[in-house]
Amino acid sequence: MAEQPIVIYGDPVLREVSEPVIEIDREIKDLVSDLKDTLKKAGGLGLAAVQIGELKRVFIVDFSSIDLDASLKVFINPEIMEKSGEIEMEEGCLSIPEIYQKIIRPEKVKVIALGIDGKEFSMNLNGIAARIVQHEYDHLEGKLFLDYISPMAKTMLKGKLKRLSAV
Repeated sequence: MAEQPIVIYGDPVLREVSEPVIEIDREIKDLVSDLKDTLKKAGGLGLAAVQIGELKRVFIVDFSSIDLDASLKVFINPEIMEKSGEIEMEEGCLSIPEIYQKIIRPEKVKVIALGIDGKEFSMNLNGIAARIVQHEYDHLEGKLFLDYISPMAKTMLKGKLKRLSAV
């Protein structure tokens, strides 16, 4: 399909909870194609449908950016089943350009989802892969990585965030 504009911080759609996918039809396949084109152009690690203005429970992760033997994976109606451990790492977001913050998230997760073929799969992930999946999953829930930073960090970012939301 085609690259789509990425929704930027301040747009209320980023705070909406995405709707489950009922059927993996042409519309969903086109959406996934748009996500792939948009992610490739943006050079990110993952992208949720809401980030291109579509409130569907779909995201993609390009695991090849962290493991040369891996590939891009489509997650439809994902659920995080287990979380364990804790690790602090820096995060950024294509919808919040040029802002990076260290946040604490679970170190390991188990996720189940449907693939583009409609078949259910599960993955046990850790480290950066687990972080990317949690970040994209949060988008489906209307959450942003900024929700995890301290009040002081939010205060320090207030000016930058205000400029982003005015764009």
